Amino acid sequence: MATGDCGVITSKTVLLLLSFIFLVAGTTLGFVGGRFITSYEDFDAFFRDQQILLPAIIIMVVAVVMLFLGVTGCFVTVKESQVGLRFFLCILLLMFITEATAFALGFVYREKVVAEVQETMNELFQEYGKQNPETEMVDFWQSQFECCGIKNYTDWINMEWFNRTGNNSVPWSCCKQEFKNCSGLLSEPQELNTMGCAGIMELRVKELINYIMIVILGFAVVKVFTLIFQMNHLQKYFIQNYNQGVMMRILSKISAFGAYFFPWWSRNHCSYAMHFCFPSQS
Repeated sequence: MATGDCGVITSKTVLLLLSFIFLVAGTTLGFVGGRFITSYEDFDAFFRDQQILLPAIIIMVVAVVMLFLGVTGCFVTVKESQVGLRFFLCILLLMFITEATAFALGFVYREKVVAEVQETMNELFQEYGKQNPETEMVDFWQSQFECCGIKNYTDWINMEWFNRTGNNSVPWSCCKQEFKNCSGLLSEPQELNTMGCAGIMELRVKELINYIMIVILGFAVVKVFTLIFQMNHLQKYFIQNYNQGVMMRILSKISAFGAYFFPWWSRNHCSYAMHFCFPSQS
């Protein structure tokens, strides 16, 4: 086997492997994007701007394209379709640009989370105790994350609900789970979760966004390597076929020259040379 053929086969093997990785990556990205969107349903009361979902939506779109690309990559690599390989290369480049955009948006919205959570949370806590969805949301988060208030449990002193009840206590959802008879009195802080909810929620959302950004970055690196191997495969295939084409043109001219001056020689020797050099072409 010639060195050029070996190089092409090696590139094909790598591209098939990377196409399989795309299938796995598409499934993984779909899971990550779905997890972010599902998690947002628990956080949506704290975010006015639904554009925070934009990175996750981009990820879901990329996941679908990656699944398609994985199947397409396997097909065009095995068939050695040059049009398909070029299409595969262009889609890879577009996906890399898209993922870079999603990564940048994730970085931007990660910083935006802090300001938006604190601003919205203050409004929600002020609406507490009015038999509304805000009351259920606050109780859910305080019990779920074992927190109390916005920055800490003393924030309840400035809330309308605290002044209206006048019993110098915080909601039951601020109580630690191990204290079954907790009354929520501020004079008994040992029975209360004293840490504020804003810091915990900001940390959870940032961790989720960071996780998505790491996944995006990892698959972007895979795409860079795929682009390199794809261009290398196309280059080797082009060089191999270009060299064959040049040699065939040279032999054709020799055959024409021989046919003009030595008809009996060209019909035998040049056709034999063509068959020897390119048996598949004869």
